[in-house]
Amino acid sequence: MALTLNQKTTIVSEYCRDEADTGSPEVQIALLTSRITEINDHLQTNKKDHAARLGLVKLVGKRNRLLQYLSRTKPEVYRDLIKRLGLRK
Repeated sequence: MALTLNQKTTIVSEYCRDEADTGSPEVQIALLTSRITEINDHLQTNKKDHAARLGLVKLVGKRNRLLQYLSRTKPEVYRDLIKRLGLRK
């Protein structure tokens, strides 16, 4: 269920601000989103995996907190990011 190193590097390179950036909110949100989609796909087939469901709820909460921070500090980056990730309709 964890992301592979290749997946992480492609996500980081796509959403980073500069070459050494791995911890900006944009990168963290993108990594969390990919993990959330993987866990969501896992839960489609394993409906009784409550440990994974709890982990999913925690990841969604963490992503929401990061999104709130980003919308407060940099609204234009927030709008661009949710459009690129396809989070809100």
